[in-house]
Amino acid sequence: MTDPSETLDAHVLPVVRLRPKANARAIRHGFPWVYADELVVDRRTRGLAPGAMAVLQDAERADLGVVTVNVNSKIVARVMDQDANATIDRAWLAGRLRRALAMRERLFDAPFYRLVHAEADGLPGVVIDRFGDAAVIQPNAAWADRMLPDLAGALAEVTGVSTVVMNGSGRARGLEGLDERTEVLTGGVPAPIEVPMNGATYLADLTGGQKTGLFYDQRPNHAFAQRLSRGARVLDVFSHVGGFGLAALAGGAESATCVDGSAAALSLAQGGARAMGLEGRLTTRQGDAFAAMEAMAAEGQRFDVVICDPPAFAPAKQALEAGLRAYERIARLAAPLVAPGGYLCLCSCSHAADLTAFRNASARGIGRGGRRMQLIHTGFAGPDHPMLPQLAESGYLKSLFFRLDG
Repeated sequence: MTDPSETLDAHVLPVVRLRPKANARAIRHGFPWVYADELVVDRRTRGLAPGAMAVLQDAERADLGVVTVNVNSKIVARVMDQDANATIDRAWLAGRLRRALAMRERLFDAPFYRLVHAEADGLPGVVIDRFGDAAVIQPNAAWADRMLPDLAGALAEVTGVSTVVMNGSGRARGLEGLDERTEVLTGGVPAPIEVPMNGATYLADLTGGQKTGLFYDQRPNHAFAQRLSRGARVLDVFSHVGGFGLAALAGGAESATCVDGSAAALSLAQGGARAMGLEGRLTTRQGDAFAAMEAMAAEGQRFDVVICDPPAFAPAKQALEAGLRAYERIARLAAPLVAPGGYLCLCSCSHAADLTAFRNASARGIGRGGRRMQLIHTGFAGPDHPMLPQLAESGYLKSLFFRLDG
């Protein structure tokens, strides 16, 4: 007999209700979030533990589905299932994981990809990256933190991975009121894992690296830059573990210089080049990227291909103006480093800066850098980072490729 405490039966779940002016139609049409000012937050709702499940109703008491509630977050409720009778348990999680896995197995020949892209894969606030026989979970919502044993168990059951790491770092967990911690839940990670991608070899540190240890989202943009880099001198600024630089070397670049503030990340980039047998063609430069670009310009250095892939300068609307100024500054400093007829790739992972705003800031910066430009390609995240059309935040990555003259 099943212990009732082990399942979350919708028939016994508490009910939370939208305010009369909240947009219930958007929820019905697939928008996954309810903001704090859209929900009736009474004493009973405040008493729900962060991450608890509830049935969401509109102001007329019609069911909208099962949601997870966290009154400590600006996103006070996240839609788990539009079926108000759904039971959110390990079997439900396994079903969502199987759906996500089926698409990745169709898209990729090897098990190195983003397996779960949060709301777009029906698991709100959850990111899971796969590294062969290992996987890293980022439980960035309170419900996922609460159900982590079930989530990790379902992940191992569905994929067969033997190592599962929980990475609980980053801004998103703070917004949910969650602590920062990283731990190995099952198996072990004795050393950085070799990850094949676009013919290059990357080293991913699953326990001590940034985010899950590697950024899969730039895979198609690495490939495009790789085509531009044959026989070229390449500069990869904000390189992390050598994302663009190692792809360029794998594609026949003459040389690659990686610039990053993290000595540990640059060491992994060097390890990747060593694994490829191309260590002699990689140069690293540790330090502030802005200062490094200014110094290289003063030194008269020029490159055939320059890529700048900075962190999110505009992670929220409040930071948009300052973020766009930073993107413009990057373009202004990078443009003089590009040889005549060379290529400049500028990237943004800020969802608050839409494509038009980012493109305009980049063009202004290139112009201020004294260069004329052609925009030849606009890239986005790979298909293992699907976009939920109703949620603009799920389509955050933009990569602009320019050819510069003058």
